[in-house]
Amino acid sequence: MSVEDRIKSEVEGTPVVLFMKGTPMFPQCGFSAAVVQVLGHFGVEYKGINVLEDDEIRNGIKTYSNWPTIPQLYVKGEFVGGCDIVREMAADGELATLFKDKGVPVKAA
Repeated sequence: MSVEDRIKSEVEGTPVVLFMKGTPMFPQCGFSAAVVQVLGHFGVEYKGINVLEDDEIRNGIKTYSNWPTIPQLYVKGEFVGGCDIVREMAADGELATLFKDKGVPVKAA
């Protein structure tokens, strides 16, 4: 299976996926930690994929999304953005709306 197929399988097979440095329990960069915090605020269930454990995924995700940085958040197969975009969307209510529109359960808003 190619790295693109592996990424596509994760993105399309899991409702909310965060490609990040580290894990949700132990983020290894401030940007990843910030997105974990936002997702935690909403109480959204998600899968964290540690790009530090797999160089193919680390480089492949940048090509897959055409986005140069990590973390990268995907909701129901759709690329949402990186840290700054996720934080801005959370602050102005767009992220809550996106979760609602995509049918992703949230525990808080």
